[in-house]
Amino acid sequence: MHAELTIAELDHHFAIKGAAHVVTGNGGLPEVRVTTPQAAGEMYLHGAQVTSWKPAGTEEVIFLSARAQWNEGIAIRGGIPICFPWFRAKADDTRAPSHGFVRTKAWQLESITQEGDEVAVAMSTASDDDTRKWWPFDFRLLHRVTFGAELKLELTVTNDGGDPFRFEEALHAYHKVGQVENVRITGLDGVSYLDNTESNREKTQHGDIVISRQTDNAYLDTQSRLELLDSELHRRISIAKENSRTTVVWNPWRQGAKSLSDLGDDEWQQMACVEASNILGFAVELAPGNRHTLRANIAVQNL
Repeated sequence: MHAELTIAELDHHFAIKGAAHVVTGNGGLPEVRVTTPQAAGEMYLHGAQVTSWKPAGTEEVIFLSARAQWNEGIAIRGGIPICFPWFRAKADDTRAPSHGFVRTKAWQLESITQEGDEVAVAMSTASDDDTRKWWPFDFRLLHRVTFGAELKLELTVTNDGGDPFRFEEALHAYHKVGQVENVRITGLDGVSYLDNTESNREKTQHGDIVISRQTDNAYLDTQSRLELLDSELHRRISIAKENSRTTVVWNPWRQGAKSLSDLGDDEWQQMACVEASNILGFAVELAPGNRHTLRANIAVQNL
């Protein structure tokens, strides 16, 4: 509906004076910029991707690479990309884009609303001829993000076709940290996980997670609230989720960062990905006409 509108026309149609505007972002891409007494934030129509959230009185919470690329068809490194309908590589097609195709699509802006000091931004995308080249099903996605003292994310998948389908999904949140080695992640003690750096070998978490090497772990059958404790930035990031049965913790470490052209050689030290997800054996089965909503809430407190 709004794909044909210019950035100025989108701003005229959706802006809330003193709270939210549609502006020209990096690479000339349209961006919703939120500024309220509670928080500042940014969300691009490219991938419906949050790239910034800064509650009042705090430092930036979301990591964004200084080398991120801002081009149509290319994923933005950092922020909170949306992975759908598969996670990592597509199992039956190595040519398919990693983490699916919606994070590199231009989404449509559906609404910007304000309630008190919170601003909610909703964007949508749906199946088309391009997506059907990779995945033959009809779907609609709605991503609703509320910027305030907390960051609330809701990703709703609707099966618009006549056949059931199975999909993986993730809100691939990059959290900004002072120094990744000094971060502890609590809430997963005793949980089984698959270590993707060792061909998905199954292990059990003992105590808090401390990231001391290349890490790509999928924690299984867990819906628990997590806390990311950052002694360098003196803050606690709380991550709660709903309708998510896996949690991914990822950091490429030094060797992995070198293979990523859109990540600075040392930037891996300032990021820790903790992702609400449904992947692998916990992929979601969705019948025709049904919908599924994945939610994640992020909050910050002083440590």
